[in-house]
Amino acid sequence: MPQMRIRDAAAFLGVSDDTVRRLIDAGALPGSADEAGRRVVDGYGLALYLRSQVATLVDPSSVVSSARNRWVGLVTAIQSDPVMSQVELQCGPFRVVSLMSTEAVRDLDLELGSVAVAVVKSTNVIVEVPAQAGVQP
Repeated sequence: MPQMRIRDAAAFLGVSDDTVRRLIDAGALPGSADEAGRRVVDGYGLALYLRSQVATLVDPSSVVSSARNRWVGLVTAIQSDPVMSQVELQCGPFRVVSLMSTEAVRDLDLELGSVAVAVVKSTNVIVEVPAQAGVQP
């Protein structure tokens, strides 16, 4: 399994290195030592911990949907012309941008600070990983 250094795990969690060490000592995160004797965190264990800590906002709509990618957020920007609009939502730490008709913006009564739900239904999802030495893009 992939392992990562304490500082990298801290960056994923948005906490200090010392907090990660405390989580390891408390048994909340799986830690071990690498070949150089440095403390490391198991990548999969970190992913499971992150998943368990996710605090999602309650979806204010009463919609039942097949789309599993739904993020509740606040409208942070709207740029409109007579036909099309670009609407930005801040959904937790993620910025989601949608292009829609200006008529839809009016129909949804979207304005800065409005609560909205970003819904993504796609069969084309791209997964990328950081480049590694010796691996050509």
